Amino acid sequence: MIYRLIFNLFFKQIDPEVAHKLGVLAINFAYRVGIIRPKKVKKSIKLLGLDFDNRIGMAAGFDKNAKLILPLYALGFGHVEIGTVTAIAQPGNPKPRMFRVPAYRALINRMGFNNEGAEVIAKRLAEVRSSNRKLPIIGVNIGKSKVTEPENAASDYRKSAKLLAPYADYFAVNVSSPNTPGLRDLQQVESLRPILKAVAEEAGKVPVLVKVAPDLNDQDLYGIIDLVGELGLSGIIAANTTIKREGVGKSSVVSEAGGLSGPVLHERAKDMLVKIRQRLGEGFTVISVGGIETSEQARERLDLGADLVQGYTGFIYAGPSWPRRLAKGL
Repeated sequence: MIYRLIFNLFFKQIDPEVAHKLGVLAINFAYRVGIIRPKKVKKSIKLLGLDFDNRIGMAAGFDKNAKLILPLYALGFGHVEIGTVTAIAQPGNPKPRMFRVPAYRALINRMGFNNEGAEVIAKRLAEVRSSNRKLPIIGVNIGKSKVTEPENAASDYRKSAKLLAPYADYFAVNVSSPNTPGLRDLQQVESLRPILKAVAEEAGKVPVLVKVAPDLNDQDLYGIIDLVGELGLSGIIAANTTIKREGVGKSSVVSEAGGLSGPVLHERAKDMLVKIRQRLGEGFTVISVGGIETSEQARERLDLGADLVQGYTGFIYAGPSWPRRLAKGL
């Protein structure tokens, strides 16, 4: 209730990216002074050869530069997927680049993979690993640098994977953001194969998953599922944001370019989850993300075949108690 009051009276009135920065400062402060602390877990969940405290994760995009891993863990996330990280540091797209659609509890972003680059973030992860503190499972989401031509994408992903592999619990290969020109074209199997092979070679024993877009047609989705099986990767994350605008009305904000996230993705994310699990079968990890707001919805994803679930937009609208509520509900 207090968070919603603050959100409606304050955060809702200012630029979403500024609000995000203020929220990050608040989370960091709460962690440093001990207001939020990780809770002891009696029994962990074994997936990907890793021990997860719970099945709730922070999706990529919130902690782009690996600065919030410990505070997010203290809030109750069992895993934190940082990034998207690119081989070459980049500022992202011009501002404004994030927009709220409050009536539909949705967000639109065209951030453009703004991050400090794989080398800097690898050093930061090394510091986190050497802190001797209990950590969540750390996923590292990697994408193509904007200046890299599509034909050189595999070497670009390879560079990131090589730098980050010593510090990642798993890799998420992002070829599905709508905010880097030409990136989604890399979801075509023949373009995707060399990228995934390059990442897998550098990853070694680190599990590799691929993150797909909700706007894929079923034929292309099945092609990626089969490729994951062919290459012996660890699984799939579904789904990223959508470029469609169905189900969120019409307004100047809705017409902004970028990826849409929020409850509007709920049904498509479920549909993709069912298709992925049926075709991929057991023995692979499926992470479901998109439109999850309640523990009942999270439970439904698990019942449909997901091993883990992630959120971002739900956290923004529901507040800091959201991950712990969902974990408790499961």
